[in-house]
Amino acid sequence: MVMVLIVHLHLPWVLLNFILLLILVVLCTLSDCYDPLDPNGNISITFDIYQRTQDGYLARVTLENYYEYRHVDKPGWQLGWQWANDEVIWSIKGAVATDQGNCSSYTSQLPHSCKKDPLIVDLPADVSPESRSEHCCNGGILSARAIDPFSSFTLFELEVRNLGQYPLGQAPNNLTLLAPGPGYTCSPLLQTDPTVISSFNGQRQVPALRTWKSACTYSNFMANKSPICCVSLSTFYNPMITPCPDCSCGCSEADKASKSCIRLGNTLSEENIIACTKHMCPIRVHWHVKNNYVTHWRVKLTISNYNYRSNYSNWNVLLQHPAFSQNTTSYSFNTAKLPLAFQDGVSLFWGIDYYNTELVHSGKDQQGFVSTEILLEKDPKSFTLSNGWAFPRRVYFNGENCEMPLPDTFPMLPNHTNTLRPPNIILLIISLFCFWTKASFHFQ
Repeated sequence: MVMVLIVHLHLPWVLLNFILLLILVVLCTLSDCYDPLDPNGNISITFDIYQRTQDGYLARVTLENYYEYRHVDKPGWQLGWQWANDEVIWSIKGAVATDQGNCSSYTSQLPHSCKKDPLIVDLPADVSPESRSEHCCNGGILSARAIDPFSSFTLFELEVRNLGQYPLGQAPNNLTLLAPGPGYTCSPLLQTDPTVISSFNGQRQVPALRTWKSACTYSNFMANKSPICCVSLSTFYNPMITPCPDCSCGCSEADKASKSCIRLGNTLSEENIIACTKHMCPIRVHWHVKNNYVTHWRVKLTISNYNYRSNYSNWNVLLQHPAFSQNTTSYSFNTAKLPLAFQDGVSLFWGIDYYNTELVHSGKDQQGFVSTEILLEKDPKSFTLSNGWAFPRRVYFNGENCEMPLPDTFPMLPNHTNTLRPPNIILLIISLFCFWTKASFHFQ
């Protein structure tokens, strides 16, 4: 609609390009189109043909998560494509096609899948050895690269037949990735330099016969998701608590008496039951400035889960803050700094194994939460508590950008030169009234 209107205006091309660029900037936020905190983040799909067969080829498909802090959680990834011709998946190891399709043209042995557009899913960790491939089978979960690089990739092997007049094989089309929901856009599979595959326990290097690659990137705009988290703030030097902005993740229902609310997910059939709040977010991240020492200052970080029936496994929180450029000590979370060219530091926090990697749901009588205290080293050249310096610039939960309060609502440092507080204003009004009454009495 906008494009049609612009074209009918017959604007010069320079002005037209500028307007289109401005529209793109307005429509695409940093979290949608480009994330400066994770500039190289994507999920890479590699399709390697490593052996020819009499009727087709053997291939290895690898999924690698290059996102530093966005992981693929339960129920796991789903990878789909459309065959260029009439190929069929004759057999597969390390994964499974969800639909066999119409294989009625085969009489003796049936292929694993005859679908023109197969959908592949991962296998659980307890699958039998004959169904496994190397480094497979984790229930579709891919860890964030900064947290667990070894678990950030997986692969499966398949035998493809019925190549027709293309004996060398053709790249599949229309690659799609659900991880686990929508939001990922995949580039076409393009031929690249062959992947080098190790054999004989790494003693022999063998290049693949043909390699195609694709990169799948995430966009909140494409996922059509409302925010899932918000941030609240407090300090030791100000009794005021800055709550999450109202309606951060949606607005509460009209029924004020209800303690639980229904929040729609990605699809109309997906619903979350959460506690009714003014912010309506399933997750709240609270940053509390606890103590100010001579050489350090202490913060308490709390992540609360307002869901009534949803847990978050292998959660993580990313924070951008000037103090993270100095030494940091976290007492109850794992932590790592991301090597980015920012004046502010960027730190990633996640749970400790067998302790708090599971952010459990809330119940009627208790709140599901995890927390830690963080000791931050002061930089005498830059340390200050004024002008909101003590609070994070950005907060992400599981890769999702959290709604921040506006800076003018942050807890401020006590300042006696500011306008008088309400109690002092009341005393001033009473004093002025008494003075006016006394003056009027003497005048009479």
